Amino acid sequence: MTKIAELRELGADDLARREREIDDEMFRLRLQRSTGQAEAPHKMRDLRRDRARIKTLLRERELAASGDSDG
Repeated sequence: MTKIAELRELGADDLARREREIDDEMFRLRLQRSTGQAEAPHKMRDLRRDRARIKTLLRERELAASGDSDG
Protein backbone atom coordinates (compact mmCIF):
# COMPACT_ATOMS: atom_id res chain seq x y z
CA MET A 1 0.00 0.00 0.00
CA THR A 2 1.42 3.35 -1.03
CA LYS A 3 1.32 6.27 1.35
CA ILE A 4 -0.28 9.50 0.16
CA ALA A 5 2.87 11.48 1.07
CA GLU A 6 4.91 9.32 -1.31
CA LEU A 7 2.39 9.86 -4.09
CA ARG A 8 2.32 13.63 -3.58
CA GLU A 9 6.04 13.73 -4.41
CA LEU A 10 5.42 12.24 -7.87
CA GLY A 11 4.65 14.26 -10.97
CA ALA A 12 1.47 13.90 -13.03
CA ASP A 13 3.19 11.68 -15.60
CA ASP A 14 4.52 9.37 -12.90
CA LEU A 15 1.09 9.17 -11.28
CA ALA A 16 -0.55 8.30 -14.58
CA ARG A 17 2.09 5.63 -15.23
CA ARG A 18 1.57 4.20 -11.74
CA GLU A 19 -2.19 4.13 -12.33
CA ARG A 20 -1.68 2.10 -15.52
CA GLU A 21 0.61 -0.30 -13.65
CA ILE A 22 -2.02 -0.78 -10.97
CA ASP A 23 -4.71 -1.40 -13.59
CA ASP A 24 -2.51 -4.06 -15.21
CA GLU A 25 -1.81 -5.72 -11.87
CA MET A 26 -5.51 -5.69 -10.97
CA PHE A 27 -6.27 -7.36 -14.28
CA ARG A 28 -3.75 -10.11 -13.57
CA LEU A 29 -5.18 -10.62 -10.08
CA ARG A 30 -8.72 -10.89 -11.47
CA LEU A 31 -7.52 -13.57 -13.88
CA GLN A 32 -5.80 -15.45 -11.08
CA ARG A 33 -8.89 -15.25 -8.91
CA SER A 34 -11.10 -16.55 -11.72
CA THR A 35 -8.82 -19.55 -12.21
CA GLY A 36 -8.59 -20.20 -8.47
CA GLN A 37 -4.93 -19.23 -8.18
CA ALA A 38 -5.34 -16.06 -6.09
CA GLU A 39 -2.55 -16.00 -3.52
CA ALA A 40 -3.29 -12.80 -1.61
CA PRO A 41 -6.94 -11.71 -1.70
CA HIS A 42 -6.19 -8.51 0.25
CA LYS A 43 -3.90 -7.34 -2.57
CA MET A 44 -6.88 -6.36 -4.74
CA ARG A 45 -8.27 -4.13 -1.99
CA ASP A 46 -4.90 -2.44 -1.52
CA LEU A 47 -4.57 -1.83 -5.26
CA ARG A 48 -8.07 -0.33 -5.48
CA ARG A 49 -7.23 2.04 -2.65
CA ASP A 50 -3.93 3.05 -4.22
CA ARG A 51 -5.69 3.73 -7.52
CA ALA A 52 -8.27 5.87 -5.71
CA ARG A 53 -5.50 7.87 -4.03
CA ILE A 54 -3.83 8.48 -7.38
CA LYS A 55 -7.08 9.53 -9.05
CA THR A 56 -7.77 11.90 -6.16
CA LEU A 57 -4.35 13.54 -6.47
CA LEU A 58 -4.68 13.91 -10.23
CA ARG A 59 -8.11 15.50 -9.82
CA GLU A 60 -6.84 17.86 -7.10
CA ARG A 61 -4.05 19.01 -9.39
CA GLU A 62 -6.45 19.39 -12.29
CA LEU A 63 -8.78 21.57 -10.21
CA ALA A 64 -5.89 23.62 -8.86
CA ALA A 65 -4.61 24.26 -12.39
CA SER A 66 -8.04 25.29 -13.65
CA GLY A 67 -8.53 27.52 -10.61
CA ASP A 68 -5.28 29.32 -11.35
CA SER A 69 -6.28 30.05 -14.94
CA ASP A 70 -9.77 31.32 -14.04
CA GLY A 71 -8.49 34.25 -11.96
